[in-house]
Amino acid sequence: MALAEIGFHEIVSPAPPVPEPAHLTAPSGGEGAGLPSPAVSVSKGALLGAILLKRGAIGSSDLLRALELQRRQHSRLGDILRAHGMASEAEVMAALAEQFGTGVIDQRQGRPDPRLIDLVGTRRCLKIGCLPWLRAGAVTVVACSQPDHFAEHRESLEQVLGPVAMAVISEERLHAALIASRRNTLRLMAETCVAAEESCRAWDGRRFSWIIGFMGAAMLAGLIFATLPTFFVLFGIVLAFQGAGNVMKLAATVTQLMARRRAARGRDHKPPESVVRKPHISIMVPLYCEPDIAPRLVKRLGAIAYPRELLDVMLVVEEHDHVTRQALARAALPHWMRVIPVPDSALRTKPRALNYALNLARGSVIGVYDAEDAPAPDQLHRVAERFAQGGPDLACLQGVLDYVNPQTNWLSRCFTIEYAAWFRLILPGLARMGLVVPLGGTTLFFRRDLLEELGGWDAHNVTEDADLGLRLARHGYRTELFDSVTMEEANCRVWPWIKQRSRWLKGYAMTYAVHMRDPVLLWRQLGAWRFCGVQLLFLGTLVQFLFAPILWSFWLMLVGFGHPLADLLSSKAGVALALMFLLTEIVSMTINIVALNAPRHRFLRPWVVSLHLYFPLAAVAAWKGIWEMLSSPFYWDKTAHGFHDGEAFAAH
Repeated sequence: MALAEIGFHEIVSPAPPVPEPAHLTAPSGGEGAGLPSPAVSVSKGALLGAILLKRGAIGSSDLLRALELQRRQHSRLGDILRAHGMASEAEVMAALAEQFGTGVIDQRQGRPDPRLIDLVGTRRCLKIGCLPWLRAGAVTVVACSQPDHFAEHRESLEQVLGPVAMAVISEERLHAALIASRRNTLRLMAETCVAAEESCRAWDGRRFSWIIGFMGAAMLAGLIFATLPTFFVLFGIVLAFQGAGNVMKLAATVTQLMARRRAARGRDHKPPESVVRKPHISIMVPLYCEPDIAPRLVKRLGAIAYPRELLDVMLVVEEHDHVTRQALARAALPHWMRVIPVPDSALRTKPRALNYALNLARGSVIGVYDAEDAPAPDQLHRVAERFAQGGPDLACLQGVLDYVNPQTNWLSRCFTIEYAAWFRLILPGLARMGLVVPLGGTTLFFRRDLLEELGGWDAHNVTEDADLGLRLARHGYRTELFDSVTMEEANCRVWPWIKQRSRWLKGYAMTYAVHMRDPVLLWRQLGAWRFCGVQLLFLGTLVQFLFAPILWSFWLMLVGFGHPLADLLSSKAGVALALMFLLTEIVSMTINIVALNAPRHRFLRPWVVSLHLYFPLAAVAAWKGIWEMLSSPFYWDKTAHGFHDGEAFAAH
């Protein structure tokens, strides 16, 4: 069978035994850089740039510019030409085929043999960019999207396939062919890639229902038959968690402020080092039913100042979400931005979509943004620098989130105050104290190899970010905060805010339950310090919101109403309790006011006192989240965006 029959543009008929490869000479980092041709000898001078120039696909000025970019960025020349619109995909593929003495796979003339794919493995095919297509006699034709790296994988391919011959295929067509052949495999991989013992996919809802039912019945019986003792015990539990939580937040704030002061003193003496060889970064942006925000998102991400040949923006959309896909189709996406449709499934969660897209990513660094995000233009350069300076245990970087619309209404002001304290003081302070960092869902950046080692995100967890932060810590990896800011839209409508917060708190509860399946193992992996921190961060947050009404009941005494514990507390105990409440409020307000130090935040300081009316909404959300753990534990209550961001982003 001649290889021309499978759609090659050139007739190449290798036959076993495979001839000794000839070597190519190319500039450092270019296609064919010192790598062997897999099938036939080619002229040493037939390099990609010269071939494209000879074909009239590019001009000499474009070639000189691309070669200069290649020298600085160490990228493949074909990627540079396509990213900057100097050459089309088809022209680059045809030139690569000529350079390597082979042909281009024409996908219209057939699909790859799924039996051959299974021999190599779906995940392996994606990782190495090689797809076994068919057998031609004793030789297996392998479609390769990166022919300059084919020699690195040839030996391992021949171990399972026998003699192989390379053909060229674009990455887009390789992915499309693999998805068409192994769609269900990829979908299942996205849903089950995290180890079962660290995932909530085996969630026992019936057992949880029995536990909640028993605890609820016990508390109700206690309040009926032993009202004061039961109330006193519950009050003591909530008070203990509140006190310990405030101490932790205060310690984190002081730690972060001291670190800022040290950094300010040493800033003139330690300038940041530039990264000579920047990494290829893939940015994943999950979208769902957001046709209006899609065009604005494309414009915002287009403002990122990072080499286009090293930037891979993946707009991850559910396959059935036709309205968003149509909006993106009308947006005229640049070459470095692509749409990734996620196969439909009963499970529709953000982490499942991220896991699916991770298999198709190009970069060694993986980033995540939300649909409404507007990152700082230099953010990716900052990411590259931090990863270059960090040690091998630095797995994740978390940026700062801020809101662009604090002036919309009272709820947006309170949300902005809360995030300023959390991302600018508390979260970086916790990281500096060596505690577990519960990640935010956006402006996250991971070393890809470490992320894949952990299996990616738990597809069934509705707070996948906090869960991943805990799993990173369990496996000995670090998360750092860096002070680059991403602006987004505050959720400033009451019921959508409650729904969003209930999803977060439901995820906190499920994350805690999953990782506390074996408390002894968790203690050994984290150590005593971080284990205790997990109890305060996860269990403490839930306890404080679920049983907040117990603490609120004491405010009734200030307006002349009695209290069940009034007769049990001595005057000194009552004074001590009042002082503790007062000190807690002073600490909380001080942290929030200090966090509002940026000029654009200072007008919010008078609104700090109104947070007393803001946090009760979270108590409602907590009880809603617990109910959903019983009724629909994996339901993703999607937050809609794009209501208040247009004029606000334009102003910034």
